[in-house]
Amino acid sequence: MNEPEGLRFRRLNRPQIITDETHEPQFKSASTYSGKVFRVTLLTLVAFLLFPLLVVVFLLESPIQPEVFSLNEPPLMTGCYEPNLKLRQAERLFEDLLIGPESLANIGDVLYTGTADGKIVKIEGRSIHVLATLGKPPCGSGEHEHTCGRPLGIRVGPNGTLLVADAYLGLFEVNPVTGEVKSLVSTGKMIGGRRLGFVNDLDVTQDGKKVYFTDSSSRWQRRDFTHLIMEATADGRVLEYDSESKEVTVMMENLRFPNGIQLFPDEESVLVAETTMARIRRVHVSGLNKGGMDTFIDNLPGFPDNIRRSSSGGYWVAMSTVRPSPGFSMLDFLSQRPWLKKLIFKLFSQDTLLKFVPRYSLVVELQDGGICVRSLHDPHGMVAAYISEAHEYNGHLYLGSFRSPYLCKLDLSKV
Repeated sequence: MNEPEGLRFRRLNRPQIITDETHEPQFKSASTYSGKVFRVTLLTLVAFLLFPLLVVVFLLESPIQPEVFSLNEPPLMTGCYEPNLKLRQAERLFEDLLIGPESLANIGDVLYTGTADGKIVKIEGRSIHVLATLGKPPCGSGEHEHTCGRPLGIRVGPNGTLLVADAYLGLFEVNPVTGEVKSLVSTGKMIGGRRLGFVNDLDVTQDGKKVYFTDSSSRWQRRDFTHLIMEATADGRVLEYDSESKEVTVMMENLRFPNGIQLFPDEESVLVAETTMARIRRVHVSGLNKGGMDTFIDNLPGFPDNIRRSSSGGYWVAMSTVRPSPGFSMLDFLSQRPWLKKLIFKLFSQDTLLKFVPRYSLVVELQDGGICVRSLHDPHGMVAAYISEAHEYNGHLYLGSFRSPYLCKLDLSKV
């Protein structure tokens, strides 16, 4: 065998060296197959999860038709608005016995309030008595609220009776001793071409001849108040009830969620909390400027609810929620994004959205000209949460709430 033939033989019979690379083609083939299966499974799962979302986004109609509106940059919480813990010194009263005591009034040492289950209650010392029920049972759940009634604003009239604004049923006069109820203005009444939709707060002149009250919306009822806030509908009104003629007159309209109302000392104008706009308006209801409106204070650090007089001659303003600065305010962010509001209401219920409402509690005292005198805070609402009204009596501030199951009492001498 010559040399070339021997070389060929040795090459043909050269031993194989086994390495990891020997099986590489088979490994790559299996890996590619497994990867394809994983990707197909993942995409199928994502499509399965996204399909209901896409149906919601593209096919379901949003319950709100929000408008674009503009809010100024929230004021810094410094100076008069500097955060503190003063509201945490408040004492909780009647915990789990009063659900949503929205507004308060007193005759001497006796307090009166309305609750979420449609009752007007009388508080004497440590006792609670049901004084009256404005609507019809059953009561206690949101689905029955429109028939049971939801008492909101409450005041004491010059003749010693209670005047009550019920969100669904209208204006009432209640005898504080006997509990006798008299309807003054029914929500079935057409006023200015529209029915009353969301009667909210009221105030009465010293002679009892005029009652001024807010109708927060003709489109949304109280149980849908988050829809009203997010939609920012400008269909709220300030109305006047004449106790002699029994007539109701529209004093101002096109307001965005008019809420709390308070007469000026001269009774020629009323302060109105325009909640959605984070400001308080002054509506002239008599005198030379009757029919006019100007701004009492703009760009508040929160969204105002009820307004009540303070012993210093100023006004207590309760904030339903705050606009933290520095910080992030969801309502400010959404004001310019109606498409996002629509999407949110397609995906989430009102009860779910309420869980995201900050529990930060804030009450501000203002003087004429909208000047801040002092502010009382409870970050995270640990003691007083969801405050709707601050009612001052005998050196104490009684704090109502649109949602909490208690009443709070704060000794002003300690803060």
